[in-house]
Amino acid sequence: MRITLIAFCFGVWLLQQQATLPSARWLWMLPLLAAVLWLPRFPNPAPETLRRLAVALLGAALGFAWAAWRADLRLADRLPDHWQGVDLSVVGVVDDLPQTDARGERFVLDVERTLTPHGPVLHRIQLARYWPRQGTHNNPVIKAGERWQFTVRLKRPYGTHNPHGFDLEAWMLERDVVASGYVREQPAPRRLDARAFTPAAWIAVTRAAIRERIAVALGDAPYAGVIAALVIGDQRGIPNEQWRAFTRTGVNHLLSISGLHVSMIAVLAGWAVAFGWRRWPRAAERLPARQAGLLAGVLAACAYALLAGFQVPAQRTLFMLAVLALAFWARREARPFTALTWALFVVLLIDPWAVLSAGFWLSFGAIAAILWATFGRLGQAGKLRVWVTVQGAVTLALAPALLLLFQQVSLISPLANAVAIPAVSWLVTPLALLGVIVPPLWHVAAWLMDWLGQGLVWASTLPWAVAAWPAPEGWTLLLAVAGTLWLLLPRGFPMRVMGGLLWLPLLFPLRANVAPETFQADVIDVGQGTAILIRTTDHALLYDTGPAFADSDAGERIVVPYLRASGIGALSGIIVSHDDNDHSGGLKSVLRDIPTGWLLHGLPAASPLLAGAPSPRHCHRGQHWQWNGVRFEILNPPVMAYIQSGRRDNDYSCVLKVSRGGQSLLITGDAERRGELELMESGADVAATVLVAGHHGSRTSSLPEFVERVRPRYGIFTVGYRNRFGHPHPQVVARFRNLGSGILRSDMGGLIQLTFGEAGVEASEYRPSHRRYWQTTLLNE
Repeated sequence: MRITLIAFCFGVWLLQQQATLPSARWLWMLPLLAAVLWLPRFPNPAPETLRRLAVALLGAALGFAWAAWRADLRLADRLPDHWQGVDLSVVGVVDDLPQTDARGERFVLDVERTLTPHGPVLHRIQLARYWPRQGTHNNPVIKAGERWQFTVRLKRPYGTHNPHGFDLEAWMLERDVVASGYVREQPAPRRLDARAFTPAAWIAVTRAAIRERIAVALGDAPYAGVIAALVIGDQRGIPNEQWRAFTRTGVNHLLSISGLHVSMIAVLAGWAVAFGWRRWPRAAERLPARQAGLLAGVLAACAYALLAGFQVPAQRTLFMLAVLALAFWARREARPFTALTWALFVVLLIDPWAVLSAGFWLSFGAIAAILWATFGRLGQAGKLRVWVTVQGAVTLALAPALLLLFQQVSLISPLANAVAIPAVSWLVTPLALLGVIVPPLWHVAAWLMDWLGQGLVWASTLPWAVAAWPAPEGWTLLLAVAGTLWLLLPRGFPMRVMGGLLWLPLLFPLRANVAPETFQADVIDVGQGTAILIRTTDHALLYDTGPAFADSDAGERIVVPYLRASGIGALSGIIVSHDDNDHSGGLKSVLRDIPTGWLLHGLPAASPLLAGAPSPRHCHRGQHWQWNGVRFEILNPPVMAYIQSGRRDNDYSCVLKVSRGGQSLLITGDAERRGELELMESGADVAATVLVAGHHGSRTSSLPEFVERVRPRYGIFTVGYRNRFGHPHPQVVARFRNLGSGILRSDMGGLIQLTFGEAGVEASEYRPSHRRYWQTTLLNE
């Protein structure tokens, strides 16, 4: 049975790898496959093996079909294309915890009806409501569980597309969010009910009330956000600096609702009920105390999982506890691996998209590693040895997944977890939960967390705390997993150490280097902004760092992960073209996480971004250097630009030209009319094979005479999907097309990779070659 369940889960995973949903015509195969269930067991090994393989194939087909059917239903609720950017009047309930910051508030609305005539049928939408830019606002704050009427403008889910990057569309699909957008203030939003009576609203109101009580009780305590995360699963109140420390020390799993916390609640509730039940003879006559305790433990785990937002680790633990409880209830032998398999099956039955989340693989992987390393061996060793075995097994087993998902693994994790697991699980979390009844206990929990957090912050700053690695190839990952299983076999198993050899391809990957006298440019998809990685044989240069967001920036979320996945451990230099957020917003994060040799920039001399920057210098015309036979030169601005008055920020843009042989790349930043005229009047050779269009294709750049002078084979536009500026302007795009230039857009193609070699320029786009069925299809695709 376990093999069939695992095969079903494999079928679910396989569906999530498809570029398009399969046609329903192949479903006729399912009855044929189901016929295998009527076959008897065979005494001979060969036919019996074939029968079991056929049953497993049936399980995989059922999993594939189930996931396809669920996906088809969910995609049918997507916002129709012609309703994008159109005012819609909707009524709905806020069924999640709103998040408020300096710019406004964000929340999820469960739409009950659309008031706009002939409007689309919507289910769940994600909305932002922005505060006025000037003055104060008197807008009522939106709270969980309220029913509102809004006028909104929506667009389909759409994110950035880079190798090993975060998939926003998959994340929204899993959460059943069919569109995102913002609230229009005219006509004014109306609160219809202060409390909507739906199950989701009731849970959201309960969580919001607890969050508010924690905020009032702890105020600005440094780790108030952690206490809220442990009680209600809301991690958004944890500052980025703390998350960074927790991630680098490998304890971040403890600061969400982990399976350990759910298990602890179940054990405590079950023990307490069983203890009281034995002292209530009449109740014990009807239901044995052991079974009452099992039921109470499962119900307590279910309540805590719902309070915490029903995250994957909580689901996995809840279903495992339910399977084990049923086994004990029926007085059957409890098999942990069977319980884990059933939990895996139920999670994917309920949520087929769980396989797309990192938490799914880390959660089930950790439990599988613990069971593999300790099952049948717990009674043969002392507690200390078991503890060390468990820590080593989890660290070793999760390392391949961490390298694939995040391109880094914490080396200090075993030591940090040795302290953090007992402190958080047996002290901080119980006190935080009891604080719901006795609020002063929140202060004790916060004090303990502050003490632990200071140690974790110190440990995270150690230079050897984290090992970064290029994203592994699939086959090296499978070998490393096989090697881990081999290494964790019981003592006495022959040649266990040979399992370590299977790790070698992962630890020493073969990478295709850029050939001498050639270069590669990766136009990273950062939305509405610019970030371009240029590589030669021995050097790497980053031109611009993408935008900053309300709570993070593209440097931390997109650029640094891409650099790590590409095997870029250090940058020879960074060029920040000018003082615009969409070009310089990620600089601090890149400098913090990636060793960098120098910085050229078009920023003001007093810019706070220059604090701590390595060898910062203004860029100006005449600067040039050569790496591995590839020439780099700054064509603009002129030296005198920095003492001129009345010059717009965009015209300080560092204009970079990279050349080898007969091919070249020209990047003009946000240079507008003045900057482009200066380039042409300077006498510089602006002809280039590839031109990254100035100012993202705005009408203020890409003058007809300038584009004519460059005559690029490719014109590249770094723009965000349905950006509010309308970039690129149709007239500018037509200007390039009229010259016969190929058009490459980051909003349509995702990451754009350009290879400049002996055979000319080869261009490729990431999104078209790595499509998934849930990705929005653009009109001109």
